[in-house]
Amino acid sequence: MRSNLESSMALLPELQAAVNSRDASGASATTAQIQEYTAAARTAGADPLWKAAALVPFVGQNFSAVTEVTVSADDVISRAVTPIVDSFATLDWDSLSPTDGRIDTAPLADVSPTLSAAANTVNLSFGRLEGIDRSELLPQIAGPLKKAVDALDEVRGPITSASRASELLPSMLGADGPRNYLVLVQNSAEVRATGGISGALAVLTVEDGRISLTDQGSASEMGRFTPPLPMDPEQERIYSYRMGTFMQSVNLTPDFPSAASTAQQMWEQRNPGSIINGVIALDPVVLANILSATGPVELGAIGDPAVDALLANTQLPTALDSTNVVPTLLSDVYAQIEEPAVQDAYFAAVAAKVFGALTNIQGDGTQLVDALVTSGEQGRLHLWSASTDEQDLLAQTDLAGAALGPAVGGAAFGVYFNDGTGAKMDYYVRRTVQLVKSCPGDGYSLYTVRVTLTNTAPADAATSLPEYVTGAGAFGVDPGRVKTNTVSYGPAQSRLQQARLDGAEAPIGSFAHGNRPVGILTTELGPGETVTLEMDFSKVVQETEPVVDITPTVQDPSDVLLPAQGLQSCS
Repeated sequence: MRSNLESSMALLPELQAAVNSRDASGASATTAQIQEYTAAARTAGADPLWKAAALVPFVGQNFSAVTEVTVSADDVISRAVTPIVDSFATLDWDSLSPTDGRIDTAPLADVSPTLSAAANTVNLSFGRLEGIDRSELLPQIAGPLKKAVDALDEVRGPITSASRASELLPSMLGADGPRNYLVLVQNSAEVRATGGISGALAVLTVEDGRISLTDQGSASEMGRFTPPLPMDPEQERIYSYRMGTFMQSVNLTPDFPSAASTAQQMWEQRNPGSIINGVIALDPVVLANILSATGPVELGAIGDPAVDALLANTQLPTALDSTNVVPTLLSDVYAQIEEPAVQDAYFAAVAAKVFGALTNIQGDGTQLVDALVTSGEQGRLHLWSASTDEQDLLAQTDLAGAALGPAVGGAAFGVYFNDGTGAKMDYYVRRTVQLVKSCPGDGYSLYTVRVTLTNTAPADAATSLPEYVTGAGAFGVDPGRVKTNTVSYGPAQSRLQQARLDGAEAPIGSFAHGNRPVGILTTELGPGETVTLEMDFSKVVQETEPVVDITPTVQDPSDVLLPAQGLQSCS
């Protein structure tokens, strides 16, 4: 039995290599070999003598645990891996790549039942094995059991995500009728909790997999909403009435479903007759990720003679690629264009050109899929659907960007940033976020959220940077300085205890969002200055490994989020 299981495990890297190289025949052959081994192990585990041994006091649980492993291994291979590999072998991969502006959704719909069944099998097997008490097992049994649980835990996320995607994408790509999506192009040079201020707006219409840009605009054109749109009272207390008053402020909250539904209402109110079926948020780094797959795009004429005339007198690039799109959109455009309306028009035009490149990519779309997956993993790509059924599925994914709900559990923390300068100075701010765990001796865990902010703007920023970047003191912040509201969420039912700035106790805004405590600290930095702020969350009952959600900024998230410290058990 043991040799069969070990032989099956030894073939897994070979299977993974075949899948990665799209060797369908090799993947099928390897899977067949693995299934022979797991079936043999399952047969051995069902032997009457083995079953009888499972009834022996004190040692029987070891025999029973091995049987569970053999059953789960065979279930996963026969009911999950084999059907997926069979679908993999017959799937027309080129059909999943956008061609002539259209994505064929039929292959996704066809494979959806297979992925759903596979995800169900893997999750049930994981739950069965995780429920075995390893403390009563011999080390020779407990060790391999833990490896099996860890292996299932590693694969169940991707399989479950693939299953949800196959359910969602066909309908969301217009297989059942046209869909209109409002796109918020978030400008992280002026940071907001979900990424950045939504200056440029666009509407994408999708029908039968064909994507077209049907409208565009800017947040400034939307003006002020008086009276403000109705808001969730808890979030209004935390983030103020501005969330329902200005399109630029809908995403002061890190809860993207709340921000998206407000943005939908605002667009529909300002554009009577328009129906928005969903909202997408992305930032310039997402555009860079897409351009890494599509290649450079030529901008050409914007289409507005006045805007084109202004752009003709700048040094802005005529073609954008993965290396220059971020600095162009977040810095260079402000240095060379003073008029905010022209800046927004430029942003919208760039987004339109990139979307056009996205839907006309030729050949293998693997790089495009990887670019979108990377963007989602970095928290730079969010999606909300006005359909309750679709949103229920999205709520279980990272794309939802929800601060509450099924995707937020365990020792979940959040650290988010909102600009208080009223300008574009966040391009120069560098941040780090770190969790530090300690055990105060009361039976609970205490976590300190430690955040360091540095203003890297030049010493003469007040005069060397454009007024539109510095804010020119319009909101009470001297030019060159950066004001930031740092928002931190603790796990459900924990307590916000206290806060410090550079080690000294500091007053903190204390709130609640659902069952999660929320703290807000405000800092202001001149060029070259650094501050470290800390917020303590006590009475943390969750013993799972902590997870930290952060605002995506101009930095790579791996540079922002530092490894946690002191993750010992407090029990």
